[in-house]
Amino acid sequence: MGQQMKADITMSLDGFITGPNDGIEKGLGEGGERLHEWLYGLASWRERHGYEGGTTDRDAEVLEEAFATTGAILMGRRMFDIGEAPWGDDPPFHMPVFVLTHEARDPVTKEGGTTFTFVADGLDSALEQARTAAGDQDVSVSGGANILQQCLAAGLLDEIQIHLVPILLGDGVRLFDHPPARPLELEATRVIESPAVTHLKFRVPR
Repeated sequence: MGQQMKADITMSLDGFITGPNDGIEKGLGEGGERLHEWLYGLASWRERHGYEGGTTDRDAEVLEEAFATTGAILMGRRMFDIGEAPWGDDPPFHMPVFVLTHEARDPVTKEGGTTFTFVADGLDSALEQARTAAGDQDVSVSGGANILQQCLAAGLLDEIQIHLVPILLGDGVRLFDHPPARPLELEATRVIESPAVTHLKFRVPR
């Protein structure tokens, strides 16, 4: 199949990927941390954060699958700014991460194989660098909403996986606040259900 470009993100039932008033001081905003509670007890999540134990259910398999097929990550500067402190000295990525930004800065190397490279000359350049770093593996767009929307509008995405959490946040950052200019019909390729989250995978037609 070759290298693919995928988006992988958690979303509330009413379409938000953060709660209201998100930012460096408030993280994912009011109620936003609830979106990721499905992750915290998983063995695959805990291992990447240096912890032992955890559950090995279908949710854990979905998470491990996403990391196993990914060779590089693309994210926006706002996601990096919000996540840098909580991720600490050993972020959970353990692979090259390319941060799309308007302000150039030197790369930041962390423990565990994570290097943040800041790309200030546009999405195409960031994607080219990520694809090269990923080699035969895929490139994952992890957020936030703006960079995912840019990739979708430019026809760059092959697949979108949404982890749908049964919570209504009411406000925050919407994942699809700026949809493509024309209707885009996706192909549902997989649905995996659990009490905490529903994993929805879609193929994006070229």
